[in-house]
Amino acid sequence: QVQVVESGGGLVQPGGSLKIACEISGFSSQYYAMGWFRQAPGKGREAVSSIGNSDMSTWYTNVLFGRFTVSRDHAKNTVYLQMNNLKIEDTAVYFCAARVSSIPSNAVYRERRDYNYWGQGTRVTVSS
Repeated sequence: QVQVVESGGGLVQPGGSLKIACEISGFSSQYYAMGWFRQAPGKGREAVSSIGNSDMSTWYTNVLFGRFTVSRDHAKNTVYLQMNNLKIEDTAVYFCAARVSSIPSNAVYRERRDYNYWGQGTRVTVSS
């Protein structure tokens, strides 16, 4: 059974940094793309970033203005989201999603419907 588990959320001051992680387990395929989404209080879930299977393909939503970086450790089946210069508007529950496939692909995915496994989320609060 595929499991997706986020970790590393917490409280951080504006301008600070935080690195959250997402570990995926219970799958046999070596091909999977990962995505980060977030849901702020009272708002819908939006795509934040995505990384393709080869790590050469990444995508970020424009509103981040280069503040976030996605990376992956294949040996640990873990994807990270490094968040710098955090703003109050970054406060949200951050969700990790996996698209597991038997077909190798470098594609990145931005839509919720593109992913077949989701974590429970980790809360990030930016506040002074």
